[in-house]
Amino acid sequence: MRAARNILYLGFKELHSLVRDPVLMALIVFALTVNIYTAATAMPETLHKAPIAIVDEDQSALSSRIRDAFYPPYFLPPVSITATEMDARMDAGLDTFALHIPSGFERDVLAGRTPRIQHNVDATRMSQAFIGSTYIQAIVSEEVNEFMHDRRDDTQPPVELVFRAEFNPELNKIWFGSIMEVITAITMLSIVLTGAALIREREHGTVEHVLVMPVTPFEIMASKALAMGFVVLAGSALSLHLVVRGLLAVPIEGSLALFFVGVCLHLFATTSMGIFLATVARSMPQFGLLMFMVLLPMQILSGAGGLIRAQSLSAGGLKQREGLTSIVDIVMQAAPTTHFVEYAQAILFRGAGLDVVWPQLASLALIGTSLFVLSLARFRKTLATMA
Repeated sequence: MRAARNILYLGFKELHSLVRDPVLMALIVFALTVNIYTAATAMPETLHKAPIAIVDEDQSALSSRIRDAFYPPYFLPPVSITATEMDARMDAGLDTFALHIPSGFERDVLAGRTPRIQHNVDATRMSQAFIGSTYIQAIVSEEVNEFMHDRRDDTQPPVELVFRAEFNPELNKIWFGSIMEVITAITMLSIVLTGAALIREREHGTVEHVLVMPVTPFEIMASKALAMGFVVLAGSALSLHLVVRGLLAVPIEGSLALFFVGVCLHLFATTSMGIFLATVARSMPQFGLLMFMVLLPMQILSGAGGLIRAQSLSAGGLKQREGLTSIVDIVMQAAPTTHFVEYAQAILFRGAGLDVVWPQLASLALIGTSLFVLSLARFRKTLATMA
């Protein structure tokens, strides 16, 4: 009972210190509100209002049909230009895509020939260039096929594929992006807040006051982990309800209670990781560098990062874990984010129950316990050196 009381009092002290730190408070609010909204609604990996110009030297019904097929939200209304203007506009960055339809294009198509359309791409806009080129090729091919079908009595294919998108019928990137940003914010904030709590005491000299108190290293570490974990848990719950479900209108399929059970186990692991990094670093700048070395690869390789996830959704995401090499995949099994991403996606996207996600829960519990024991040993060694 005395240990629990000490942890409670020390936890209140940590919360009081956090409230008096405006920078960390601003980081929490930003990460759980503005960052989630902007990342979900303005994902740069998705083609959106791309500028396109068309050189139409054919001036035929088919070329007009192709020109009219490009419209928002994927493309801006096409700009009609001449061949001499095309290179200059691309050099000036006015157009991301430029199509050059040659003279006699419709005539050659009707005659059964294979005319070519020149497709120029500004490859400095890498994400839009890759996705947009695929879209343009599909649009032009579809318009030519429909144009030819209207004039020939072609036989219909014997088999027709009917596609039904499960869990995200509209293929809305906001549904995926907002949830993944919440997961990223939970991981990032839990490591930052716990690490900053320890380094702040060391820099302010208050850790010596704690050492003379009748408390153990376990109680000190547990109070920091519980206090910062509680802040992240409460903030993520509010963000999921107010920003994701409210402002962005993203439907949640599964049980939120089950999801937050996994959040607690994930916080158990990541707060322990934050304590460990804080014992290695001697100042906040060093802690920030360690964060880059640990958090960024962990987020990217677990499938929680932005580039992999956007390409995995509309044509992908940072990188799916299934595409990793076997050695990297084995190493990433020791990262809590790997199992937490799978756990969160299964519950929030597909409505999975405990019978489906219990392996991820067990993995998070095992990893969290291992990290806590390792961090506690390192924390005891650090306190002994300071004493």
